Amino acid sequence: MNTDGSEEQRRLQQSLDELQLLQCSLLPDEHLHFLDGSEAWGEILANYGGGNIPEGTHSSLGPASFSIRLDGSNIWFDIELPIDRQGPEPSLHLKKCVSVKGEGITRAEHEKWQGIIAEKLEEISDSEYPIYQLVSLHLLPQLREETEKQATVGAEATESHTEHPSTAHEIYHVLFSSHHLISPNKRRSLQQWTSSLSLEGFAKVGYPGVIYAQGERQNVEEFVENVKAMQWLALKVRFVEPLPARFNNDTSARLGRWKEFQKVGEVLEEMRRVGREEYVVEMGIGSAGTKS
Repeated sequence: MNTDGSEEQRRLQQSLDELQLLQCSLLPDEHLHFLDGSEAWGEILANYGGGNIPEGTHSSLGPASFSIRLDGSNIWFDIELPIDRQGPEPSLHLKKCVSVKGEGITRAEHEKWQGIIAEKLEEISDSEYPIYQLVSLHLLPQLREETEKQATVGAEATESHTEHPSTAHEIYHVLFSSHHLISPNKRRSLQQWTSSLSLEGFAKVGYPGVIYAQGERQNVEEFVENVKAMQWLALKVRFVEPLPARFNNDTSARLGRWKEFQKVGEVLEEMRRVGREEYVVEMGIGSAGTKS
């Protein structure tokens, strides 16, 4: 069909020009797919060039309906290219031509994108090719930014999980010594914390004070901070470190529920029972000066 200046031909050519602009502006991971009933537009567009409408093209074609998608995004846009773009409120008319679609998107996300569409169409409604500008200058760039941001957050979370897969379950142990441990409030707090944090161990009360506990790393670290936050005389953190693997699966080396001892000798006996006597002896606990 030859262009003869008729209004129908002008509208047809404007639609083809806008579709061509859209198609040429897409990046490799951006796609334009014609929807059911509009496949003919794809065939016509493939043969359209230089403003010449292919022979056999009928002006009675319905509006071009297509979707715009970005790889990796669960959101896309279905668009019906308007045939008649005239009217007192072009932005309102164009808004009805663009729909937000998606898999698993929330009502808030849908409303957000509809708001973006309405706002941008208000700005560009007097453009010769408003749908082209809306998609290429606003919707796809913003969709790409959000998709890449989500991918980055997901990758960081995955990397953190895979880089330290056993951190949460890594068993640590800690040994404290202090000038004394007498306060009922401190003793009660130690019992409460070890219970809530699922720690095993014991406290030696009186002079000197000794605290030993083991459990999952993050729980031991929280326990250490709690203990250090209390007022102490000469509190020393002798070590906070991973428990050697040989103790992890040895049921005979279990410390069991929280206990209190009155004498250093009882501390040595308990640590000898679980095969860890050297941890207190090397720290000077149980030496001549601490055999209370």
